[in-house]
Amino acid sequence: MKISFHGAARTVTGSKHLVELDNNEVILLDCGLFQGMGRDTDSLNAKFGFDAAKVDYVILSHAHIDHSGLLPKLVKEGFRGAIYCTPGTKALAEILLEDSAMIQRDDAKYGNKRRAKQGFPPIEPLYDIDDVNLTIPLLKAVDYNTPTKISDSVEVLFTDAGHIIGSAAVSLKMKNGENIESLTFSGDIGRYRDMILRSPAAFPHADYIIIESTYGDKLHDLIHTTPDDLLKWIESTCVEHKGNLIIPAFSVGRTQEILFELNQLSLEKRLPHIPIYVDSPLSMEATEVLKKFPKYFNKKIQKILEVDDDPFDFEGLRYIKSVEESKALNEDLHPKVIISASGMADAGRVKHHIKNNISNAKNTILLVGYCEPHSLGGRLMNGAKEVKIYSEQYEVVAKVGSIRSMSAHGDYEDLMQFLACQTPDLVKQVFIVHGEAEVQDHFAEKLRKKGFKEVHAPEMHESFELK
Repeated sequence: MKISFHGAARTVTGSKHLVELDNNEVILLDCGLFQGMGRDTDSLNAKFGFDAAKVDYVILSHAHIDHSGLLPKLVKEGFRGAIYCTPGTKALAEILLEDSAMIQRDDAKYGNKRRAKQGFPPIEPLYDIDDVNLTIPLLKAVDYNTPTKISDSVEVLFTDAGHIIGSAAVSLKMKNGENIESLTFSGDIGRYRDMILRSPAAFPHADYIIIESTYGDKLHDLIHTTPDDLLKWIESTCVEHKGNLIIPAFSVGRTQEILFELNQLSLEKRLPHIPIYVDSPLSMEATEVLKKFPKYFNKKIQKILEVDDDPFDFEGLRYIKSVEESKALNEDLHPKVIISASGMADAGRVKHHIKNNISNAKNTILLVGYCEPHSLGGRLMNGAKEVKIYSEQYEVVAKVGSIRSMSAHGDYEDLMQFLACQTPDLVKQVFIVHGEAEVQDHFAEKLRKKGFKEVHAPEMHESFELK
């Protein structure tokens, strides 16, 4: 049996891990889009590093685009098998993949206008809505904790990863010759004190483990500080300085967390009377999907639902749907909060809002989650004085803030707790993915000290024979 790593290898995005059995069955764990990799992003997304038509099955850990976003390209290049995921992931992937195709179309259209003026050839999207429409019927929903045979040789089990609605750790039992091998892929691991979702669940003992490491060297701030931090930025930017507060936020997970915290402030009569806009049709759809899976919520939210039938809505909240409405926000001189995708600020409407607000000292750009260092959000978070947006340089005059407590990724204590259900001596190999190289090396040392003997951080396209 062989496993090879074609994404999220010594970097954070683009999750793709290929498992090849001795009987020639090929299983792909995730098929994610690389995001925020600067000028390397396009070339990384252009080639898989394997033949899409030879993949028999895809098993999807969750719907975030850096884990699902190249599925339509996989189909475009010849994949015709089933894509297994949880019901929550299926519901979210349907809207996220469609949105991804539209963002690529719009970004290509916008970018090609500038390229034409500069005499450069046009760029083509990775896929279009027709490719998405061929992909959606391949999604097959499997409930948590339900062992499911996907072939004579392979059984899959999903356990709750607590990261976003539907997110799962993927446990495989594979008949390889005369042996039964077990492999678990963590996907993205959530937090054990998440404000909305249930904690990550224990998973069966595994011979091989692939584990994410986004925050493998960090401890998060306490979650309970988040509403007060949000309030501080709203009061400082919108009330005191009469400016705009721009919050880049992923449509799935982060936006709902922000709305939940703002709703709490509203219920406590502490939220200033400032208009709050969610400028992302996808965020509105994702919030509606979230509400359809209340059984995935933690006990705290279950209790709140007894007295508040919609913990993601409050007075003063408005959703922006059309492009015309979005553009009008930039002509409105009144103080306001704009929550818009994407979270790394590298695509979508938020990029336009940053472009229109970055040159005014009254305004603030508030980053509320992980940003890949090369992304626009990452460069702002790291203190860049100038940034390039749509091929033009902008001086960073607006304030740049961050709230570290808002993360759907577990820190290293959460990652260690996730692994606590395993006996280190019995795990043959651990592969660390989905993290920056220095973070992975730090996390690898922690795992070795815990007793995991064989720990590897694979390079891009590196393969391992599992014996």
